[in-house]
Amino acid sequence: MRLLLTSDLHYRLRHYDWLSGAAPSFDAVVIAGDHIDMASTVPDGVQIAALSASLAALAQKTRLLVCSGNHDLNARNAEGEKTADWLDAVRGDALAVDGDTVAVGDTLFTACPWWDGPHAREGVARLLQAAAEQREGRRWVWLHHAPPEGPLSWTGKRFYGDAALPELIARFAPSAVLCGHIHEAPYKKGGSWVDRVGDTWLFNAGNQIGDIPAFIEIDFARAVARWVTSEGVEERALQ
Repeated sequence: MRLLLTSDLHYRLRHYDWLSGAAPSFDAVVIAGDHIDMASTVPDGVQIAALSASLAALAQKTRLLVCSGNHDLNARNAEGEKTADWLDAVRGDALAVDGDTVAVGDTLFTACPWWDGPHAREGVARLLQAAAEQREGRRWVWLHHAPPEGPLSWTGKRFYGDAALPELIARFAPSAVLCGHIHEAPYKKGGSWVDRVGDTWLFNAGNQIGDIPAFIEIDFARAVARWVTSEGVEERALQ
């Protein structure tokens, strides 16, 4: 299994175009949340239409897995909590979204939605419990926009990790968690693009401007990960 991880593209459509060119070289591409740019003058509905088309096009090149981030919330559920229900409309055979658990080769992926309140947070726990019953000894990888407390959540001034994620990792021990959310973490002293908690590897590629997103190549067969940015390449053995 060889995958490409990126996140926090924030309506940079040229990043999706670049991913379409890179995608055929990977077994899967993961975009771990924050597709929409809340600060943009482009209305959310227009962004959603363009992003939906970009995701559908990308899914024609390889298996695509995406989750929502805090910028992607466009609706409310029955409990009044915010959700990214626009992702439901782009779900397809080659495109997994929030709430999906799918197998790609020898790897099981679970896409966790951004939780805006206690009902959604409990829903994530139920999603992972159901997925755990499908694991059957396979590699299990989560998409979860916010990283846990630790170097992947370091802004340079404070840790800004997800409060519920550490307990879920301790309970289910996934093989890897693919995150984003904290743009600065890989670039700041005390932060990182990779971390390990027990037997679980955690990744956050961070954010960069320009025509190419910051991204991480993860090769599980070779047990190696490479973080690629405009500043260079860092490599880490996954052993």
